[in-house]
Amino acid sequence: MANNTEAVKATVRTGKFNKNAARRVRVSGLIPAVVYGAGQESVAIAVDPKAITKILHSESGHNTIFDLNIEGGAAAKAMIVDWQYEPIKGKLLHIDLKRIAMDKTMRVSVPIMLEGTPAGVKTQGGILDQILREIELECLPTDIPSHIDVDVSGLALHDAIHVSDLPHAGKYKFLAAEDTLVAHVTIIKEEAAAEAAPATEPEVTKGKGKADAAAAPAAPAGKK
Repeated sequence: MANNTEAVKATVRTGKFNKNAARRVRVSGLIPAVVYGAGQESVAIAVDPKAITKILHSESGHNTIFDLNIEGGAAAKAMIVDWQYEPIKGKLLHIDLKRIAMDKTMRVSVPIMLEGTPAGVKTQGGILDQILREIELECLPTDIPSHIDVDVSGLALHDAIHVSDLPHAGKYKFLAAEDTLVAHVTIIKEEAAAEAAPATEPEVTKGKGKADAAAAPAAPAGKK
């Protein structure tokens, strides 16, 4: 269940909402955020980046539902729906939060975790290729799984796992088609590797052509 009993405290931001204002919020040790949803108006707030980072790095990650306590307002259940990092230092710059109605179903994407080593990898020289790493599902907020586990140890070479093979709990419904490929045990064919070898030849030929053209004497001016 993707829930967290820890609360996140927030203060309401007022005044202008521009880059300078956002910079002042960060200088104060907080990060700008906005919370919306549940039929209420959007509210610009500031939150502690440490609390948000802790949630994002938790087992349930951004699917964690937590208490958002806005100073001077009522507490609400919320979830992180978007976040931005500073590209160089990796610091959080901004987050979007959504109020969650605990009695209504919602759509979320959760990771698919493959367990075990396939027989086709152990004894048949195959490799395990995971095609689908997250799957969208629909459920109540209290029933959001942290991840979907699937045992692949019984897969032989060329065997596959589809959405239909994932554990189907009554508490949630997968939104992907049942025949969607999740993972399979495949092999790198020798002919595929051989085809990759001559890939450099066109570059050599092309480069040589350029060199020849550069070395050729230029036509005398005025000749046609």
